[in-house]
Amino acid sequence: MSKTKWRSVDGIVLLNKPIGLSSNQALQRVRRLYRAAKAGHTGALDPLATGMLPLCLGEATKFSQFLLDADKRYVTCIQLGKRTTTGDREGEILTDEEIPALTDEQLELVLDCFRGEIEQIPPMYSALKHEGKPLYEYARQGIVIERKRRRVTIADLTLLSRTEDTLTLDIQCTKGTYIRTIGEDIGEALGCGAHLHSLYRVSTAGYSPDRMLTLEEFERIAEQGEAELDAYLMTMDTAVEHLNRVELLAEDTREMLFGRSVSNLTSFTDGSLVRLYDQNTQRFLGLGVLKDTIIRPHRLVNTSELANV
Repeated sequence: MSKTKWRSVDGIVLLNKPIGLSSNQALQRVRRLYRAAKAGHTGALDPLATGMLPLCLGEATKFSQFLLDADKRYVTCIQLGKRTTTGDREGEILTDEEIPALTDEQLELVLDCFRGEIEQIPPMYSALKHEGKPLYEYARQGIVIERKRRRVTIADLTLLSRTEDTLTLDIQCTKGTYIRTIGEDIGEALGCGAHLHSLYRVSTAGYSPDRMLTLEEFERIAEQGEAELDAYLMTMDTAVEHLNRVELLAEDTREMLFGRSVSNLTSFTDGSLVRLYDQNTQRFLGLGVLKDTIIRPHRLVNTSELANV
């Protein structure tokens, strides 16, 4: 096999991750199609999970943390009555209990306990690290590590459908929320146990699911050429659109790209991050931070055009 010739390509693409692949495996598949010299994903989905996985290529990786920290939306199916070792359908069944008969009203009272700000204990089968190792490595060895409770916010939790032994939920939540833990905790609240049967991430940071492509779609487009593939790249500043926008004059753009602070002519809150653009070209420059009367460079985009600014 010939050695891949990597190239400089910047932007964000939305992958509809298939079941069975880890987030890193999916990332590497797309990275090779783009021949991107640098790439990273923005929040792991378990192999069991599917749905939106934003992938940052090139300079966009500098802003991936903002997508990691963003709110997310999921649709999940919870299997009632059975607890498993992993909290999902891939684990061994630990208990099999009778599911209580509940009216819709009674079920809503239980679900309401999981809306708003709640506390969770991260599951052992997670990528959360302890002494440099992910928890799931300890779990596979039968070792249980004490985990601290964490606060997360469930902005919305809607029951989409139910059967005798399943609940399908639409959940909008903040970063760090473990959906499998919600499933297990709902099972405990109902007194019968539960585990996650399926998980689909609908969106991250408000990105529309209409922009997602499957691996097969990426592969078909790649056969048409890199220009066609690049047409599906979203600009890297879409990861930070929630930040205030500041346009710099030509002389201030040059100073900023050389790593120097410029005068702050905005009325935004001191200490806040802002998106920086060149006023003439509307090119995204990166992020600055406001400090008193100046804007300091915070995280800038590398550009080969620096000498020509």
